[in-house]
Amino acid sequence: MALYSGWQKARLLEDFAGRCRYEKENQALAPATKDRVVLFGDSITELWVREMPDLFGAQFLGRGISGQTTSQMLVRFRQDVVDLDPAVVQILAGTNDIAGNTGPVRQAWIQQNIAGMAETARAHGSRVFLASVLPARAFDWRPGIDPRAAIAELNAWLRQYAAAQCLTYVDYHAVLADAEGGLRRDYSEDGVHPDAAGYAAMRPVLERALAAPPPQCAR
Repeated sequence: MALYSGWQKARLLEDFAGRCRYEKENQALAPATKDRVVLFGDSITELWVREMPDLFGAQFLGRGISGQTTSQMLVRFRQDVVDLDPAVVQILAGTNDIAGNTGPVRQAWIQQNIAGMAETARAHGSRVFLASVLPARAFDWRPGIDPRAAIAELNAWLRQYAAAQCLTYVDYHAVLADAEGGLRRDYSEDGVHPDAAGYAAMRPVLERALAAPPPQCAR
């Protein structure tokens, strides 16, 4: 725990939002194709690239940073999403807010950060996918926290907000959760991050969302 806390503190002081993490990769990108998809998030997205490299390349870009909260993601959203001109952006965020990685947080603050990212992306012509927070019973770096109720609350808001704003809600929680609301053991080694089998279960959920037409609703 002390090692994790020290690493996290040092990184926050050096580059709070991780703006340098993908700077060179972004600069080296070819012009956007009409089907570019950016998966934006925290370690769950970052590890997806490592566990399933065949998914990522010219069309799919991973822009996840381990440990990040929505407050950090909001700061780097323009350079790591908007400036890449994606047709679709998936925002998968909230786990580290619930864990309190950058301090105590309210559900309303998480919601405002996610709404800010979604509104910015849509204003720049991107289709927005709001992904559910993945299930977890506990966080090994934050002993004593049972996040299940907070995850359920945030996911309920994500679903409702997506419906109200004509966005796409991508429900990974439903395919990854066990009967107690944790991450299935056959899909994860640590109870928080999917393993190869977990990402294999998530991939068709993403692919179905991409294949479906955008939601239609009165605005």
